[in-house]
Amino acid sequence: MPFEQAGQSFPGSAFYYVIDDQDLPEASPWFTAPPRDHTALDGETPQPIALPPAHALAGMNNPVDFNRALTCLTQAIYYEAASEPDAGQRAVAQVVLNRLAHPAYPKTVCDVVYQGSERATGCQFTFTCDGALARKPVAWFWRRAELVAQAALKGAIYAPVGLATHYHTFAVHPVWADSLNFLDQIGAHRFYALAGPAGAAGTFRFVHSRPEPLPGPHPQLALQTAAYSLAEDPVALERRYAAAPAPANPSPRYTEDVLRHGGDSAYRAQSLPASEAIRPEYRNSGQWIAQPH
Repeated sequence: MPFEQAGQSFPGSAFYYVIDDQDLPEASPWFTAPPRDHTALDGETPQPIALPPAHALAGMNNPVDFNRALTCLTQAIYYEAASEPDAGQRAVAQVVLNRLAHPAYPKTVCDVVYQGSERATGCQFTFTCDGALARKPVAWFWRRAELVAQAALKGAIYAPVGLATHYHTFAVHPVWADSLNFLDQIGAHRFYALAGPAGAAGTFRFVHSRPEPLPGPHPQLALQTAAYSLAEDPVALERRYAAAPAPANPSPRYTEDVLRHGGDSAYRAQSLPASEAIRPEYRNSGQWIAQPH
């Protein structure tokens, strides 16, 4: 089997060769283990609401940008979820594109994936700063991740994670996990959406509008002066959006002719007839002539 050959495996690759459940003999009742409810690990339950849908990414028309974005998104899927089922890989891809669509995050796929990689710690996707990129990808698993990335960039949407922008494995519990909306667990990750206005559907804009940089980590030239962006603290991001004042509608501008006829007051319906001015024979209009039986 491929995972038994030198250079064709990595920890967890044998997962794909496990016998399917339907081929296993039925377990004895006394030996059946109770099902694990992973949603109870952190005292969280999925949101009992309809998730706002993501949208297909538009504007990815340049073949150079597409190929660079494809490489970066494939890297994210491969190094974050190579040993996961298709659902887990598609969920990771959707998170990357959701971040691209959010105004607080970078505006290219590669910059989203490699955000924070100029620092030894603080990268948004761990594989970009923990040395994982030094591991040569396994061709079969890379191609599998590439197909998922290609579909996502061409408009495929993974609805189960909605507008999720964060996830983590079961091995950790980030400080922000209790402040975000937990959506669901898919594969080996737990997915979250920003709460409040920061995570509202109207905040996202799924349009690719900037040239993609070359795939790869950012140079660590300014390591000591690298500043943290607001997007790297999701709790602060939620608070910033919640504290933002509601946009005020601009006052209408009327022409001189409209102003001579009353301006804004002409549109306020201030001279509608009162109910007492209705003629008696019409006052019961709209009511039953007799109660129906």
